[in-house]
Parts: sequence; C-alpha cells; structure tokens
Amino acid sequence: MDKNSEYLHPEFETLNVSEIRDLQLKRLKDTVRHCMQSDFYKKRFLEAGISPDDIKSLDDLKKIPFTTKQDLRDNYPFGLRSVPLEKCVRLHSSSGTTGNPTVILHSQKDLDEWANAVARCLWMVGLRPDDVFQNSSGYGMFTGGLGFQYGAEKLGMLTVPAAAGNTLRQIKFITDFGTTAIHAIPSYVTRIKEVMDQVGVDPKRDTKLKTLVIGAEPHSEAQRKRIEEMLGVKAYNSFGMSEMCGPGVAFECKEQNGLHIWEDYYIVEIVDPETLEPVPEGEIGEMVLTTLNREAMPLLRYRTRDLTRILGHDCPCGRHHVRLDRMKGRSDDMIVLRGVNIFPIQIEKILLEFKELSTNYLITLTTDGDNDNMTVEVELEELFTDDYSRLEKLTKDITRALKDEILLTPRVKLVAKGTLPVSEGKAVRVVDNRKVYE
Repeated sequence: MDKNSEYLHPEFETLNVSEIRDLQLKRLKDTVRHCMQSDFYKKRFLEAGISPDDIKSLDDLKKIPFTTKQDLRDNYPFGLRSVPLEKCVRLHSSSGTTGNPTVILHSQKDLDEWANAVARCLWMVGLRPDDVFQNSSGYGMFTGGLGFQYGAEKLGMLTVPAAAGNTLRQIKFITDFGTTAIHAIPSYVTRIKEVMDQVGVDPKRDTKLKTLVIGAEPHSEAQRKRIEEMLGVKAYNSFGMSEMCGPGVAFECKEQNGLHIWEDYYIVEIVDPETLEPVPEGEIGEMVLTTLNREAMPLLRYRTRDLTRILGHDCPCGRHHVRLDRMKGRSDDMIVLRGVNIFPIQIEKILLEFKELSTNYLITLTTDGDNDNMTVEVELEELFTDDYSRLEKLTKDITRALKDEILLTPRVKLVAKGTLPVSEGKAVRVVDNRKVYE
C-alpha cells in the first residue's frame, strides 16, 4: 500500500475502457453460469428461452430479463442464492414495512470484495491509514454501518463506530479522538452543526475534520456546498444500496464531477423506466445494475429505481470507470401532481438558493375539494417576525422560483427554525395526505 499513490488498486482503477469491457465480458459469462445454481435464475432463463451459452457479448445482456425488488420479496428469504446456505456468513435485509423484506446473502469472499470496494472509494478521496474515520450510520441490518466499517478498517484507518444518533456524543468523539473524516447522511450533518453551535464548538477551529462522506438520501449540489462551508471540509457524494452489497458501488473522486461506478464490479445500464429501453448516453433514466463478482447472491439486470445519467468515462483523476450524475430521485418517489411530474430534489435545489432559509423543509400533499395541492414548509435560518414586509416578499420570491422550476404554484409557509421534525435517520421530506378514490 503506497500512501503516495492516487490508486489503491491500480491494476483495476487505471484500466482503459476497452480493458474494462473485456474484463466485464469475462466476469459476466462467469456470473451467468454461476447464477444457474439459483432456482430463481434457472427458472427465469428457461422461461425466457435462453441459456448461459447465449451470452457471447456485452450486448447480449439485454436478452436477460430484469430482476426487481418484487422478485426478491416473492422469493423470500433465500430463493435467489447461488451457493449452499452453509457457505453464507452474513445477510442484510430491508425493514419489510410494505411486505416481505428483501434479503441479501454474503459469502466471506463477498464481504472481502465489498471491503475492498469501500476502501478503494475512501482512498480515492484522499483518506490514508493515518486518518481517523467516524461512522455515524446505523449498524445491524442497515449496510452503511458495517459496509463503511470494514472498508475503513481494510484501508487501515483508526475507525470510530459511533453509529446513528446521540449527537452530543458524536461531537465529543470528533473532538476527543481527532476525527479527520466522518460518514453521515446530509440532513444529519446539518443537525451536527446545529448542536455544535449550541455547545460552542467551531468545526473549523476546534476539530481536525477535513473529509465528509455523504449519501443515502438525495441531495443537491447547493446542499453539498453549504455543508462544506459549514464544517470547513470537502464533502464527497457516495452511492450504494443493499441489493448491490451497500456502500462502495459508486463514489466521487477529488474532482467532484460525478460518481465513478466500479465497472469491474458492476455493469450499468440506463433505461427508460416506462419502456425499459436504453436511453441515449447523457439522458436521465433508471439505473439497472448487474453484479460481476458476487458469489452468494449475484443479481442480473437489477432495476434499482434510482434515476441518474451517464456523464462520461474520462476524468482528470485518471480513472475511466464510467461517471454517473448524482441521483436525481427515484422512479417510484416521483410526485405526480395535477399531471405534472415533480421530484423533491427539484424543490430542495430552489430552496437552497435562498440564504435566508435553513436546510430543513417538508412537502405536504393534500386534497382540497376536487383539487390536489402542495404546501412547502421551510425553516428560516433566523426569525425576523418584526419585518412582515420582508417575510411577505421572501415568500413571494420563493413561490415564484418554485413555480418556474416545477410548473405549479405551491403554498409556501416560512416557519421558525426548529419547528419542523428532525430525524437522525433518513429525513422525511414528503407527506402525502391526498384522498385516494377507488
């Protein structure tokens, strides 16, 4: 491990596009054959009238049917495994609040490869063995805890498994242990800064923080910049999902110009979520992923429901693994209001253009008479109740900007800081109270 190298795994990180494609094809063929140990894929291939021998090129991937979250639920708990259960050493699962949870199985090899991928991501943004890495993710079934834990340990850093919540303790750990890097979801970073202000801790003066890893919930570039300014750090966007192991699927490099998805681990497709046909490169669509080196439970053409676009392959950092835009939302998170498609991230982008506003907001959808309406409540950074004309003008300016962005006029309510609920898990941004007519 050469601390001065820009690459942790140069034999994979510096591959050119042609070399990446050759490696992908070899691994795809191996993965498809391995999937035939799974009752699910054996049946799926039979129904589609194809066999592993039909996969002769990367273009042949489209012959394989999509895999969905519902497939995982319908085959709960272990119906998609491709190895005997006794070879599996861990599982992660979703909460299952809307039915059977989705279960992902891991062999020891899978865990080792996962740790390698996360370590590669952290090294890419400049972290080294002499850093102190604090993880504020939940542990247990949530993959962000153990995923970053094992990756940080693989890299050789002193790790602080702080877990979620207890913000005062988080701050104490940051100051006492000399934490230089922290992983947190964007909305919780704001909470950490608020409590720092309350207890008189200046992150730029009183801590050694320099690197922040953010992910797990959509956030805008404006929110990232605000976070960087608040804490005096560089904040790097991370993407992962439990079905693909967890964190480590894609990560920004120091250029912060898109997330490199590790193409020696995954094949990425961008498709129209309605037609399921490929979209032209550069257009937004639903990301579909195929695992290339998973042993216990490989997934073929998994519909992630995450919306993004391909930005390109070349990057000043020297890596040619394709770059993805930050997630624009999810195809199943889309708000349809009066026939207009809206994503919460569009609203957040506008709100963060106003310096008078905090980062905490709530979108509420209601039915009034025969009409569906949207109310956007957003906290003020500071309360100026004695200047009603200023409040009125600010409300009108925000409403106008939102209308220009989403093509509808929402109700905008400015509220005092601390009024809206704060979650130390994923922030709840949308409450849908509309009437549903059967």
